[in-house]
Amino acid sequence: MTKGTAASGIPASATFVRGRQPADGFAGPKLAGPKLAGAVLLCLGLAGCASPDEVTGALASPSPMRAAAVANAPSPRPAAPARAAAPAAASTHPEMTPQALARAEANFDRCIASLEPMARAQGVSPAGFRRYTAGLKPDMGIMDKLQTQPEFTRTTGDYVTMLVSETRITRGREAMAQNAAVFEAVGRTYGVDPYVVAAIWGIETNYGSARGSYPVLQATGTLACVGRRQPYFRDEFVAALRILDKGDIPESHLRGSWAGAFGLTQFMPTAFQRDAVDFDGDGHRNVVDSVADAMGSTAAKLKRGGWVAGRSWGYEVDLPRGFNYLLADKKLKKPMREWWALGVRRPDGRPMPGGDEMAFLLLPAGAKGPAFLMTDNFKAILSYNPADAYALAIGHLADRIRGGGPFVQPWPEDARALSRLERTELQQRLASRGYDVGTHDGALGQKTRDAVREYQVSAGLVPDGLASDEVLASLRNGT
Repeated sequence: MTKGTAASGIPASATFVRGRQPADGFAGPKLAGPKLAGAVLLCLGLAGCASPDEVTGALASPSPMRAAAVANAPSPRPAAPARAAAPAAASTHPEMTPQALARAEANFDRCIASLEPMARAQGVSPAGFRRYTAGLKPDMGIMDKLQTQPEFTRTTGDYVTMLVSETRITRGREAMAQNAAVFEAVGRTYGVDPYVVAAIWGIETNYGSARGSYPVLQATGTLACVGRRQPYFRDEFVAALRILDKGDIPESHLRGSWAGAFGLTQFMPTAFQRDAVDFDGDGHRNVVDSVADAMGSTAAKLKRGGWVAGRSWGYEVDLPRGFNYLLADKKLKKPMREWWALGVRRPDGRPMPGGDEMAFLLLPAGAKGPAFLMTDNFKAILSYNPADAYALAIGHLADRIRGGGPFVQPWPEDARALSRLERTELQQRLASRGYDVGTHDGALGQKTRDAVREYQVSAGLVPDGLASDEVLASLRNGT
C-alpha cells in the first residue's frame, strides 16, 4: 500500500457518502449480498466477448474507435511460426489480398522499426522501444478476425434481453457490494451514476471473467503494419508502448481483444492514455488489475463524454394514440414539459422528470416496441460505444442492478432484423428512388434512417425510421 492510500485501496482524501436518491438518479451501492460468484459465464460470442457491432451486425455501424474483448487462446510473444497469410475470405481491399498480406508480413520488422520516431515523439524512451519491440512478430490470425466480421441478425430487443440477464444483474449487485467503497468514491468524485459504471463492467467483460487473451502490443503491432487499418492502429500501437514503458501495466498482464481493447472495462490504448486515472493512488493507472482504477477511469470517460450528475440516462414512456412519429428523431430534442404537453407519459403513473430537462424520443424497435425519452446522459454512454442498443442495455442493466424492474412495454415478438445483404439492398432501393442514404454498405447510419422515414411518409407507413422487413417489402413491391 502506498502512502496516502486507505486500506481499501482508495485515496485517503476521498470522502465516502451515500448520496440522496434523486428521481431515477443514483445512490450509493447496496451493501447486502453474497460474495461475488465464482462461476464464469461462457462467452458464446456475446457481450463481454465482442463489441455490439460484432454481436448484432444490424444494430450499429462499424465502430473503429473501440473493440471489446474476445475470449480466445493466447498468442504468445514472440509468435509461433508464421501461418498462412491469406485471410479466411477473399477481399477487394488492396491491403487484404493474400499477396499484400504476405508482403506486409515479410516487411513487419522494418515497419515496426519505422515507428520509433513516432513513438519517441510521444514519450516512449529509446530503451523502452527496443525492449518491447525486440522479437515482436505479427499474429497473422488476426487478419481472419479483421476480414471476417460475423453476420448477426439480432433485434434490439433480443440484444438487450440477452445482455440484461438475471445472472448479470445478480453478479452486478454482488460486485458492487464487494467493492462498495470504490463505487461510492466513484460517484462522489465524478458525479457519474456508479450503477452505470458497474453495468459497463458487466457487459464489457462480465465483471472481469471475459477480458480476452491476445497480447495487446502484438495485436496492435500486427494491425499497425498489416491489413487495411494500419494508419489507425499505429496510434494504438504507440499508445500501448507508452503504457508499458511508463510501467502502468506489466506486459504479461496487458492482454485483451484481437483489436487491442483491454482491462476490466475494455479501453483501447489511446483511450487509456486520454481517460485512465490512478484512482487507488498507488502511482499506476492499472485498469487490468485494479478495480478502483478501472471504475474510476470508466467514470472519468463518461464524465468527459458529457455525463450530468443526478440525472438518469433515460425514461421508458407511453405514447398517446395518434402520436406524430416524425418526432421520434435524435436530432429533435425537447424539454420534458413539451413531451408532457404532447401526451407522453411514463408507465404506471410514474412522475416525469424536471420540466426543463432536454430529451429526444428513441424507438429502438419502431412504433411497435418500447419508447424512451433519452437525456444527454444516454449520449454520454454512447461516447463509450456509439450503438443505441449498447447504450440502452447499459442503462437498463444499471437500473436493474439498482433494484428497478424490467421494461413495461414488451419487445415485438414478430420483429426480425435485416441481414447485411438486405440492409444493403434497402439502401440501394432507396437511393434508386432519389433518397440520400450515404454509402451503400449495409450500415444503418443517420442518413439511412432519415431516408427510411421519408420513404415511410410517402408510402403511407408509420414513419418510425425503422429499417424493417415491412419497409423492404414495400420497396420491392414498388409501393
